[in-house]
Amino acid sequence: MPQVPALIATERVIPGPQTSAMAGYVQFLPLKALWLGVHGILGAIGVLWFMQLDAILVFVVLTAVTICCGHSVGMHRLLIHRSFRTFRGVEYVLVWLGTLVGMAGPMGMIQAHDMRDWHQRQTECPAHAAHAAGFWKDAYWQLCCAFRLDHPPTFMIEARVSEDQVFRFIERTWMLQQLPLAIGLFMLGGWAFVLWGVSLRIFVSLVGHWMVGHFAHRSGAQGWYVSGVAVQGYNLPRLGWVTFGENWHGNHHAFPHSARLGVEPGQADPGFWFIKGLVASGLAWDIALPDTQPPRDGLVRKAATSS
Repeated sequence: MPQVPALIATERVIPGPQTSAMAGYVQFLPLKALWLGVHGILGAIGVLWFMQLDAILVFVVLTAVTICCGHSVGMHRLLIHRSFRTFRGVEYVLVWLGTLVGMAGPMGMIQAHDMRDWHQRQTECPAHAAHAAGFWKDAYWQLCCAFRLDHPPTFMIEARVSEDQVFRFIERTWMLQQLPLAIGLFMLGGWAFVLWGVSLRIFVSLVGHWMVGHFAHRSGAQGWYVSGVAVQGYNLPRLGWVTFGENWHGNHHAFPHSARLGVEPGQADPGFWFIKGLVASGLAWDIALPDTQPPRDGLVRKAATSS
């Protein structure tokens, strides 16, 4: 019988003797679908009945702040990858802003990210984690469902996060964290600000995050290739300003520890520019870059991509 390759473990994901990366099923999550659908409907009401410049400005500013400072920097580069260090209070603010994006709380984001990454590092990857189901089916799977393994691995979040009372509170109440913002927006601009600044922002952020993930795992430009893994990451040129650097996903697969995602000349990375601003202000230090750690196994250099 052919020998089955051993599953790769990661820092937080430890497969057991019965764990299979492929044996599982896609489960519909009613609350997840309802969350997306309600905010989509309310956001559409905001666009149709409250098309006003100040509400649009609220949407643009809050989307930029929560996606860039919150999701890209606070959740992804700091909480998940520890690619730089900062004061605990600054970390709380950045992670809270990331929670306002509307995807999950801090522990939920870590688990969703690391399980997908663990799947993609194996020699075989289920279609859900690989974004390989086709555009519309993948949209349904990612936005309304979750992949459940028959025999899941042990998942261990480090104590500095899992035992932190602030993170635990945000995790328990992550949907309710929109309420303080909604109340403040209502006081400033009524329902127009709430519908644009909360509901439309959440819907656009969730759909946009899925679309970037979908296309960044399907095809595109690559500066590096990682051999021996089931799923590659690809760069999506010309989207750096819109995604705050998260479009350089091929670079991220090559250097997952790096705080800088736009590592080639000309690759716009506003998220990293924000981190440099924190450094200049004395609020961040120990920034990890591509050469901070040895190259990951199987990394092969290809052509550079820019813009």
